[in-house]
Amino acid sequence: MSMSSKESNRAAAAALDGKYVRYTPEQVEALERVYNDCPKPSSVRRHRLIRECPILSNIEPKQIKVWFQNRRCREKQRKETSRLQAVNRKLAAMNKLLMEENGRLQKQVLQLIYENTYFRRKHPNSAPPTKDTSCESVVTRGKQQQHLTPRDASPAGLLTIAEETLTEFLSKATGTAVEWVPMPGMKSGPDSIGIVAISNGCTGVAARACGLVVLEPTRVVEILKDRLSWFRDCRSLEVVNILPTANGGTIEILYMQLYALTTLSPGRDFWLLRYTSILEDGSFVVCETSLNNTQNGPSIPPVQNFVRAEMLPSGYLIRPCDGGGSIIHIVDHMNFEAWSVPEVLRPLYESSTSLAQKSTMAALRHVRMIAQDNSQCNNVINCGRGPAALRALSHRLNRGFNEALNGFSDEGWSMIGSDGMDDVTILVNSNPEKLMALNMSIANGYTSICNSVLCAKASMLLQNVAPATLLRFLREHRSEWADNIDAYSASAVKIGPCTFFGTHVSNFGGQVILPLAQTIEHEELLEVIKLEGISDAPEDAMMPRDVFLLQMCSGMDENAVGTCAELIFAPIDVSFVEDAPLLPSGFRIIPLDSGKEASSPNPTLDLASALGVAGNKPSGHLTANGGTTRYVMSIAFQFVFESHMQDIVVQMARQYMRAVISSVQRMALALSSTHLGPQAGLGSPEAHTLARWVFQSYRSLIGAELLKYNGETSETILKALWDHSDAILCCSMEAVPVFTFANQAGLDMLETTLVALQDISLGNIFDDNGRKNLCSEFPQIMLQGFGSLQGGICLSSMSRPVSYERVVAWKVMDEDDNPHCFCFMFVNWSFV
Repeated sequence: MSMSSKESNRAAAAALDGKYVRYTPEQVEALERVYNDCPKPSSVRRHRLIRECPILSNIEPKQIKVWFQNRRCREKQRKETSRLQAVNRKLAAMNKLLMEENGRLQKQVLQLIYENTYFRRKHPNSAPPTKDTSCESVVTRGKQQQHLTPRDASPAGLLTIAEETLTEFLSKATGTAVEWVPMPGMKSGPDSIGIVAISNGCTGVAARACGLVVLEPTRVVEILKDRLSWFRDCRSLEVVNILPTANGGTIEILYMQLYALTTLSPGRDFWLLRYTSILEDGSFVVCETSLNNTQNGPSIPPVQNFVRAEMLPSGYLIRPCDGGGSIIHIVDHMNFEAWSVPEVLRPLYESSTSLAQKSTMAALRHVRMIAQDNSQCNNVINCGRGPAALRALSHRLNRGFNEALNGFSDEGWSMIGSDGMDDVTILVNSNPEKLMALNMSIANGYTSICNSVLCAKASMLLQNVAPATLLRFLREHRSEWADNIDAYSASAVKIGPCTFFGTHVSNFGGQVILPLAQTIEHEELLEVIKLEGISDAPEDAMMPRDVFLLQMCSGMDENAVGTCAELIFAPIDVSFVEDAPLLPSGFRIIPLDSGKEASSPNPTLDLASALGVAGNKPSGHLTANGGTTRYVMSIAFQFVFESHMQDIVVQMARQYMRAVISSVQRMALALSSTHLGPQAGLGSPEAHTLARWVFQSYRSLIGAELLKYNGETSETILKALWDHSDAILCCSMEAVPVFTFANQAGLDMLETTLVALQDISLGNIFDDNGRKNLCSEFPQIMLQGFGSLQGGICLSSMSRPVSYERVVAWKVMDEDDNPHCFCFMFVNWSFV
């Protein structure tokens, strides 16, 4: 008998005795092959394995089952160990980063104590010193003095500037050259984006971020230097000259242009020196600063539509991390020359928070997304495109919208004269290259060749409505602002092939949102919108068609501070070719971080008129009034048409844009007035009365207390109802009950707003079982005035399933004891 046979017999004997089985290498190899194909084989497969594999024939199926159980356990332990090791490395790196940050803060405290002690000794009888708004180190002040002296533009002179820029950048990134304060609203922890701070009182605006990424430093340097790939406000970045340095570094002379943020402000441009080098500890540094004429830098006349801005020493410090990856320090320090824009818009250019969101955090997020491309593939839904391709689509949408919003003449845009009202700006573009690409993408039934593009754009001031709330309403209820051109939509088709790309969609039956992807922190969504049943004219009503839009949404987090909210979309063909030209339109809402507030009672003001452009409203409409939050919204829509129809199309575009502006103003007014916010003492008298009736009816019919509150004033009752943890919804007593009121939990459950709530009927939110339960229990509820429905599943307005433990229903009676409405309370609800 061979040695292998003896070992097999011993293993079989041990198995029969119930003892531990020692498998031979050949047996383990055979079992491993099966495990790789099927880690959890069924009983039938285990028996078949024993029959088909002679080397396992003397082992009991029970022992085979135990082996696979142990093997799965070992695999799970191995994966968990690997995961914990990765988490430990990440936490160690973050701990190192926090220790360095703590050391920097301690140095800053010591410096402030020293300066305070010195001041008190020098001025013993003076009042306590006020804060030094310059907040600059000796290095910074010395640098500013040096700027006044002409500099040598030779390679040696540029190297001197580069080394000084490096020194000052490092003092900002890891030293005390700038007093940094935590970024408002930023969460901390190992899963956060990193440590984000903004400047406190320094010249210009400044922001800093530190974070950990699982990429090598050289790759990080490559990504961050490609500013066009991640900084969406960057229009162009041209490398004018490259000079190598003796220490192995590189000096580059750059010219950069940034898009304007709104329709009423010019763009910004920069002449920059960029210095790339490696420090003695192996860290990589990319630092930048502005060049000006006093430094014998490039001397060129101002460019039309641009204001020359200044970049103070900024850049990136990338340090290798133990165990792989990199620790990144990012500093942005800008002077955007806020004097060049109207006073009401200056806060946009004086906000370090806005700079942190748009540039500093954007750079760190982009690096993190590239580092996690493999995991991001799991978030792509039925599109067959990788994360990089989806990021490119999102970037193209944003860039196309920026181009429309700015309308630069060197891209072929020319302005059309006003019709006497300056609320809407019209531009036309007949650039052959642009139109050739667009004509290749025209589909959806339009066969004529269009040879011009029209852009209608405007800006307005909003207040007392959160950008995230308004943006969600625009996204979820497109018919509220898109289906408003019935008066002239028919004539648009009769007069010729004028294509209102993605916006001329009157009389559509509804929209279906098909998600594509979302970024790591869910701050941006990319999706396809299917508009069903489009009819452009009454004669087309018998053959409606579907229209598809590629749409990007960002800034929907109400808790984020300084976030720009955008809804940008462009029509696409059903084939959805990645490199197909896009003609984006949409909305952008930017917060105004300023203490000056608008005094007008109207929460939406035409910004052009408020600035005195049209001469109808003086700028006094934007005087100070505390307690108000303001935002500026910019809107741009692009259409294609045949040039001989220009006059008619311009008139139609003005009408359409004014209709959209009117719709947005109506939505903003409704959202600001109907968002109860009882903690602020808001809410209509009707809402207070309804809350009291709901409370009293529940106590009278059910014999229990619905609300816990202090006192019985209308405001306290409304606040308690609004803050109740269960979803409480009131619906009408009609044949088809529709909702008329909901508390905050109810709005969250239905994923809607108080404005759109009345479009949702009671029966439509339940699934089939819920509707059957409602129909069977409703007569009893009508008879005795209250009842309970068993738990189940309902659907939000976005078709998301919601589970609930039970539903308590009761009649709401008015002061005369007459039925007013029904109230439903969904207990312990949650999204499935």
